[in-house]
Amino acid sequence: MSHLLCFGLGFTGKALARGLAVRGWQVTGTSRSRAGADAIAALGYRGLVFDAAVALPVKVLAGVSHVVISVPPDNVGDPVLRQHGTGLAALAAQFAWVGYLSTTGVYGDQGGGWVTEDSALAPSTERGGRRLKAEAAWLELHAQQRLPVHIFRLAGIYGPGRNQLASMLDGTARRIVKPGQVFSRIHVEDAAAVLEASMAKPNPGAAYNVCDDEPAPPQVVVAHAAALLGMAVPPEIAFEQAELSPMARSFYAESKRVSNSRIKRELAVRLRFPSYREGLAALLKDVKR
Repeated sequence: MSHLLCFGLGFTGKALARGLAVRGWQVTGTSRSRAGADAIAALGYRGLVFDAAVALPVKVLAGVSHVVISVPPDNVGDPVLRQHGTGLAALAAQFAWVGYLSTTGVYGDQGGGWVTEDSALAPSTERGGRRLKAEAAWLELHAQQRLPVHIFRLAGIYGPGRNQLASMLDGTARRIVKPGQVFSRIHVEDAAAVLEASMAKPNPGAAYNVCDDEPAPPQVVVAHAAALLGMAVPPEIAFEQAELSPMARSFYAESKRVSNSRIKRELAVRLRFPSYREGLAALLKDVKR
């Protein structure tokens, strides 16, 4: 039986786990808290507590065939690599596939230009810099120990409960306008499909952009969500006047269009939601229910 161990069973990991569990996979997921691990167990998976300070028992790796790492790096480095890099490397031959979930932030600001997996990696935020160092460390483990590592650079993830329809309905949606600003996105179900496609066709050492076909300005997506709901479009707010948290402001520090040609060419991925329009239309059905 195939067995997935997901370090940090969050939004994307749960979407992946749902699809695999239906096909008989065993799933183990971690959370930073006991309550989170119990919530994972309530979904029918094995839930474990993992944080930067406490390693999992080595026996947890027994029988694991596939590994996903979605725990973000801290100011020291990647906590999974720090706690389990040696153990994973020692069992490298056991694993069919290992996936590290990174971010398109490793490309930095491109002034709205296009990037591919072969573009220069020049993060302009601390968060992107940490991700790039983590990518390099995991790829080094692949090069030195033959751990079958794959890198996935995810764009902004949306899906059930985490989308502009939800923010319109709860009153938090804002149409912040920064001239020239564009973001790439990916529906969580398509993100999971990309991971599954890679599992079916491993290529250790490869990196993949995970995004849909159509980068778009954020205010356009908000307006489209409002139209779908039949609600008034929120007024535009100039970026300079917007009150944003440091984290939110950092997202606006980078503007780029991310190409997804490699996942289509090499993994034969066909997106269910090629743009925010199809994605939000499908999510609208859930909202109405």
